[in-house]
Amino acid sequence: MHIVCCVKQVPDTTQVKIDPETNTLIRAGVESICNPYDLVAVEAAVQLVERYTGRVTVISMGPPQAESALRECLSIGANEAILLSDRAFAGADTLATSYTLSQAITKINAAEPVDLIICGKQAIDGDTAQTGPGIATWMGYTQLTYVSEIIGIENGNITVRREIEGGCEVIQGRLPAMLTAELELASIRYATLPELIRALRYEVKVWGAKDINAAPEKLGLKGSPTSVREIFAPPVRGGGISFDAKEKKEQAVEDFLGALFTKEKTLMEEILIKASYAQE
Repeated sequence: MHIVCCVKQVPDTTQVKIDPETNTLIRAGVESICNPYDLVAVEAAVQLVERYTGRVTVISMGPPQAESALRECLSIGANEAILLSDRAFAGADTLATSYTLSQAITKINAAEPVDLIICGKQAIDGDTAQTGPGIATWMGYTQLTYVSEIIGIENGNITVRREIEGGCEVIQGRLPAMLTAELELASIRYATLPELIRALRYEVKVWGAKDINAAPEKLGLKGSPTSVREIFAPPVRGGGISFDAKEKKEQAVEDFLGALFTKEKTLMEEILIKASYAQE
């Protein structure tokens, strides 16, 4: 089995700030990390290979420093790493990004057929959840999103559990397929010393636009029909109700219980109203 994982290097969102004048992320001085959802995807791929045999190839589109994200993936068990880096890729939206990645996967597939593509559910710097499905569309692969468990692969079919609003569902799809991973899909292992050394010594392949036979008009800004008009941080949430018990403890307890019971009453009324609508 040959599995390709698409990973992205993103800024650590716990440190990101927004420039109020340009409405863009301030990346200077902010540590870059491998997208957490993508690391889960790689771990899931490695576990599948351990279960069914095969190999895992990781690819990433980005500047030269994105190599560090690929090496992290190599350290937890990926076999091969490819960096897509070219000035022509700059400014790509999710459509242009998914096209570029699909062109690279097409080239990989020509050398060694790709049975499965696993992407993170979304990137924490954009949260669009569009790149994985975009790749599946370009490639014509079966698309299985929000996967929280890979139940098994048999007779050319893959069975997964996926998260949906209000619950989950078990579905089956034909290989080749593209999955997007929820964080629950796998627990990322600690890299062993031999794997860390292998990852550091590994020579990452670098492919440009010509290497993947990409159409120039579909790359970067030229191939991006969408643009960001504004970006802003959500308003800071105010604190909840507080009760000062320093002077009047009994009164504070009484006020707390009054607020609690009022809230519980409101919630019960909402539940009863929804239940009555459901019965109708």
